Amino acid sequence: MFDSIHQKLKDTVQAWCPRPGGWQTLQFDHGLWEDDYLSALLGWTSAPACVADVSDSDIALVTGLGTNSQRWRAWLNLDNAAALLTEEPEGLDDVSLWVGTPEFNEAVTRKRAELDVDVPAAAEGALVWAVAAGIPATAQQPRIEELLRSRETFAEDLFRDLLDELGFPRAAQPSPEP
Repeated sequence: MFDSIHQKLKDTVQAWCPRPGGWQTLQFDHGLWEDDYLSALLGWTSAPACVADVSDSDIALVTGLGTNSQRWRAWLNLDNAAALLTEEPEGLDDVSLWVGTPEFNEAVTRKRAELDVDVPAAAEGALVWAVAAGIPATAQQPRIEELLRSRETFAEDLFRDLLDELGFPRAAQPSPEP
């Protein structure tokens, strides 16, 4: 699947602790993952796949793709995502003069509200995706929505929590080194 990736970049790939049932989480360096890879990964594994595009550990855009080509997306750390996605006013020469102003805060609040509207559909999509992946339907949509609206210092932790909450088997803990 990843044969086309240059060896130097392959060397930066880190495997997280595997999850029972053959579920594996890989961490790639920034800028390595492309959206087309998700479809290729699904085709290669014949299993649903999910990717979290993490930006500086502050936010993540999670995309899941099922074998039926059903796609879902969700932002993690909505407040940070809203601040990043808020459009700057035209003619602004120095962003630092705008960040933190009442106008900026108001724009971020509006963007946060826009993102929040998508949370129920994202949670529903994640649940449908998990069931299609063979995960027993024990997760509750309100809990997934709560998690999608929550804040964590590290978006990677939220991604792990999302997989756990969806009902994927918890990752095996590494054995202590002697």
